[in-house]
Amino acid sequence: MNDTFMKEKPVFPLILSMALPMVISMLVNSLYNIVDSFFVAQISENAMTALSLVFPVQNFANAIAIGFGIGISSQIAICLGAGNRETASKAATHGLMLSALHGVILMIGCILIMPGFLSLFTSDADVTDLGIRYSTIVFLFAVINTINLAYEKIFQGVGKMKVTMIGLMIGCVSNIILDPLLIFGLGPFPALGIEGAALATGLGQVFNLVFYLIVYKIKPLQVQLSRSHLHPDMALAARLYSVGIPGALNLALPSVLVSALNGLLAAYSQSYVVILGIYYKLQTFLYLPASGIVQGMRPIIGFNYGAGEHKRVRKIYEITLIMCAVIMLIGTGICLAIPEQLIGLFSSNPETIRLGGQALTRISVGFLISAVSITSSGALEGLGKGGSSLIISLCRNVIVILPAAYLLSHLGGGVFVWHAFWITEVISAAVSLVVYRRAVRR
Repeated sequence: MNDTFMKEKPVFPLILSMALPMVISMLVNSLYNIVDSFFVAQISENAMTALSLVFPVQNFANAIAIGFGIGISSQIAICLGAGNRETASKAATHGLMLSALHGVILMIGCILIMPGFLSLFTSDADVTDLGIRYSTIVFLFAVINTINLAYEKIFQGVGKMKVTMIGLMIGCVSNIILDPLLIFGLGPFPALGIEGAALATGLGQVFNLVFYLIVYKIKPLQVQLSRSHLHPDMALAARLYSVGIPGALNLALPSVLVSALNGLLAAYSQSYVVILGIYYKLQTFLYLPASGIVQGMRPIIGFNYGAGEHKRVRKIYEITLIMCAVIMLIGTGICLAIPEQLIGLFSSNPETIRLGGQALTRISVGFLISAVSITSSGALEGLGKGGSSLIISLCRNVIVILPAAYLLSHLGGGVFVWHAFWITEVISAAVSLVVYRRAVRR
């Protein structure tokens, strides 16, 4: 089995081959989210409201699982690069067991808090009932989900990106197929309503996990999951959490940002809140391929760092930065050329389209420079430096943008808030370069 392709293959085609499966799987996942919402909306408006209210908690649970998974992937890649298969196998085994423990805690905790959480946002008994029915089933699969995501990151840590792409597609496609069957009771299936949507989500995770287990059984990896690797190792656990906790926070912070900006913008006009929601839908299609490239880069940069290939680490960082910058430059051009037409895809209100066009023009000024922060943050996670990555994420989502948005709104109203986005990207890029260089030097 070739352990060294990540430090021998030319960098650009290597990153491309690792990133492309991630981009495809993320696009499929985005399609699933849209289709899932479409089918739930057919049940009733209250069902859609319940789904929206449950989403933040569901997203938080996923952030914990994925963030810790990044820690697993990082440690595996670094250890394999250093030629230490034994420690890589221990990292995978410990990571998997800890992920299962996280799943148990999330399952119990999320089911218990949901009635109180929902009551904070709605007094409608039907919405609350639908939310509890949906979330109870979804979180009963929490252990399956955390183990599933741990396997995903283990495969990514050894460079098996195509396996994770197929696994994610199996989960998403089966979910899309099961949604109408279980919600509306087509053919021999019972009509379960919103419980059917939750069950379809859970079964999609089960099918995904079964695929990973089959692949692991028939195609041995460079790392081996074994009971012999389960002896307590606090230093190893600390390394997993040192990346996993910041990784989870990095994924959760954008939700905090959106909530804070919604509160700020709502004081000026409901149109601004709508525009912010539309912007985040649009930017998904821009940042998604960049995120796929960064995901593909993480195990490569970690492996080469572990192998002591520091010149190659620098080259991997630089080529990833260029690739992300090209994507952002294309996105900037599109947003500056047809801003109102893009907003018009999601709204027919002339005033919203006009104000949204202005917003998109101002926000897009920061797209190109944001490539620095995105690349630096992802590279630091791959190098096992989660705390440094978190500093960048905090700058982009809290420390800079929220005070800037607040001050600008008082200077020029809601329309000035959009300038906070590009100002934040410029400052965050400068911070990113300093943080990355210091972390790599250490």
